[in-house]
Amino acid sequence: MAIFDEDILIIGAGLSGISAACHLKKECPNRKFTILERRTTIGGTWDLFRYPGIRSDSDMFSFGFKFKPWKNAHFFSQGNDIRSYVHEAATENKVFDHIRFQRKVSDANWDSDAQRWVINAVNEVTGEPEQYRAKFMMACAGYYNYDQGYRPDFPGEKNFKGLIVHPQHWPENLDYTGKKVVVIGSGATAVTLIPSMADKVEHITMLQRSPSYIFSLPSVDALTKVLQKTLPSKLAYKLNRTRTIGLAHFMFKASKSKP
Repeated sequence: MAIFDEDILIIGAGLSGISAACHLKKECPNRKFTILERRTTIGGTWDLFRYPGIRSDSDMFSFGFKFKPWKNAHFFSQGNDIRSYVHEAATENKVFDHIRFQRKVSDANWDSDAQRWVINAVNEVTGEPEQYRAKFMMACAGYYNYDQGYRPDFPGEKNFKGLIVHPQHWPENLDYTGKKVVVIGSGATAVTLIPSMADKVEHITMLQRSPSYIFSLPSVDALTKVLQKTLPSKLAYKLNRTRTIGLAHFMFKASKSKP
């Protein structure tokens, strides 16, 4: 078994993992760190999910990195734009040199005597076990089961003659033109999926258990465009970020006080 000693170990090379690595490069340049990533590329959620219309459900000015201005005027941006943004941040900060791809982490345990985290992983290319010992561990792996998204068993579904598709495993060339479609659920995935499919299908229905409260907002914010056009990018980003965080905080307080 190969054993590696690290100051810091990051699990996951998605938005959070890359953010952590970029901050370490800037703030702790003398610290030795490694990122373990199960997949073959970075981006996490924004690379894995490829269903129509995938986008952020948080505004990109507060969801994006503080150290890298989000220059797109779209408040809720498409998945491919976010994926490119994460790649740019990793490239600019020379993070790729610290990533070990296709590593599946099986467990992590704290060794009180050694004052170290002991993380066991498998190199899925060679099948060889690896062990990492680190002073500090950052778990940035998200909450998805990357092998198999949650899939309930629907009684009688074997009698259904149509196609059942899970958004996490969306077929690359799925043609739904002229089809009758039911989308089960009313969360962020459904809210982005349905409008993107509506112009091609014969009919589409959201089947929901609990209604969602939805604001209708423009895709591109007019004030954002003005600030980006008239101010330096870093200042425009700071103002937009402050504004969107303030609005989100106001909405949270208002929703609690007057639900």
